[in-house]
Amino acid sequence: MPPSAVPLSGFLNVDKPIGLTSRDVVNRVVRAFRKPKPKVGHAGTLDPLASGVLVVAIGSATRLIEQVQRQPKTYLATILLGATSDTLDADGTITPVLDPPIPSEAQVRDALASQVGTIDQLPPAYSALRVDGKRAYDLAREGKSVELAPRPVRIDQISLLRYEWPHLEISVDCGAGTYIRSIARDVGDALGCGGLIATLRRTRIGPFLEDDAISADPEFLTFEAIVGRLRSPLDAVTDRPHLLLNAEQAAAIGRGQAIEATAFDLTAPSVGEEVALLAPDGSLLALAKADPTSGLIQPRRVFASSSTPSSRSSNST
Repeated sequence: MPPSAVPLSGFLNVDKPIGLTSRDVVNRVVRAFRKPKPKVGHAGTLDPLASGVLVVAIGSATRLIEQVQRQPKTYLATILLGATSDTLDADGTITPVLDPPIPSEAQVRDALASQVGTIDQLPPAYSALRVDGKRAYDLAREGKSVELAPRPVRIDQISLLRYEWPHLEISVDCGAGTYIRSIARDVGDALGCGGLIATLRRTRIGPFLEDDAISADPEFLTFEAIVGRLRSPLDAVTDRPHLLLNAEQAAAIGRGQAIEATAFDLTAPSVGEEVALLAPDGSLLALAKADPTSGLIQPRRVFASSSTPSSRSSNST
């Protein structure tokens, strides 16, 4: 069957190299398809300086990009101490700090610990956040003042891997919306010596791991390789309960109607939270809210029936 005749929906875990934008990777995936081209997008932008896991959504799975973005992430980063940058990384204009204090390992550990938990983090001026309808990085490149408000983010853990002045290597487990560049800035500020990201690699988004990622080299991003590595839309919702529906329930949900919650064993934390509804064939049919007050499961987003790959383990290759 020719590529143009195969309706695909799912996720491709790509290892983005340094130097490419996330959009560059998406374009390479699109080029592997003949016309008509499927809709393709990505979850969780990586800067050109960064490498690692970039989840590319294909077909109707693009409607689940937000679900992937909300999943926990892991990064490996090298922070250069003793300097600052307008972009908070090595791709920006770097300004050395004159006679910076050289912190001890204990001081470094304390500064890293101050970043762990739910904290208010100031995003970088060079970011994709919108200010008065414009991207913050566009305003910053124009030399305009960018005023962003701190936002709550969740940082689960920061591990010190190596410290040898002026380089500091760390591993970060964090929630959605966390800027590793901001961690470098804030740790540098806490130590009084400045800091910026020298290298950055994302090793995980939820069940998408670096060991499972396909190379972004066009030689490897062929149509056949994409089909063979495509992962189920269910991988976007591994963090919530899955409910398998019968044909009658699936038909009702497909029409946007609620179904009785009593048909399922819904216990905390399922009750009152979002659940994933599966069609009788095991494919993702809808995201829904289990309402303990009404005793109903109300669909929030229904996905059109399509040809999707079966669910694959996050450890598959």
